[in-house]
Amino acid sequence: CVWMLKQNGGGICDHEVGTGKTLIMCIAAHEMKRLNLAHKPMIIGLKANVREIAETYRKAYPNARILYASEKDFAAANRVRFFNDIRNNDWDCIIMSHDQFGKIPQSPELQQRILQEELDTVEENLEVLRTQGKDVSRAMLRGLEKRKVNLQAKLEKVEYAIKTRTDDVADFKQMGIDHLFIDESHNFKNLFLMTKMRNVGGIAQTEAQKSSDLFAKCQYLDELTNSHGVIFATGTPISNSMVELYTIQRYLQYSTLQQKKLTHFDCWASTFGETTT
Repeated sequence: CVWMLKQNGGGICDHEVGTGKTLIMCIAAHEMKRLNLAHKPMIIGLKANVREIAETYRKAYPNARILYASEKDFAAANRVRFFNDIRNNDWDCIIMSHDQFGKIPQSPELQQRILQEELDTVEENLEVLRTQGKDVSRAMLRGLEKRKVNLQAKLEKVEYAIKTRTDDVADFKQMGIDHLFIDESHNFKNLFLMTKMRNVGGIAQTEAQKSSDLFAKCQYLDELTNSHGVIFATGTPISNSMVELYTIQRYLQYSTLQQKKLTHFDCWASTFGETTT
């Protein structure tokens, strides 16, 4: 598995629970660092597992320079110091929980660009739906219009943050993270998507903040590493619906989907799937 991840420069490790995914992530991170395939890898996992991941890494590589985040490090008073610690040192690996990872700010310029791209897509979809007239459900139009308003509000907030920036908190880009391992990645499957399909299980019409945050950071790593920056590890990659497969591809292969013009769910579903009752 480690060899596969090194060859592909990323991917998904979806072995059953108890077959050693933690050790695979630790070895893959260290090997990538040793071979100069990654400069500063980061592993994120469930809060309850962070200590175990750090201990596994220590057992495998007793001399490794690991930065492991405790809850104390993420108290508001200590957070800035901890973020600067990540930025200013050459760690072999950084290990933290999903929640702690969500508190790492993104650079406002990156947020602005991603939100603008999404807003353009929503406006494009609205245009298409309006031309289809009576074939489109009112609920779907309302959902898209609501999404557009929310995105515009977020964009205004980011633009204001850029104009009035005063703090010196290190953001994700400044930290120099260039490879991300996500343990229990099924926790991030709630990613908003637009579709004309109705009554298909697993389609998220709402979006979890942590999922959109991870998606933005994955897109940044995608650009930085030419789609070789993210590895998922989970025992349940697809639990309820094939839609989850599309979501995994959006995280791990977004630029490939763009090249093949399959970023819209309906295009993806008509290419790779068929709806049966």
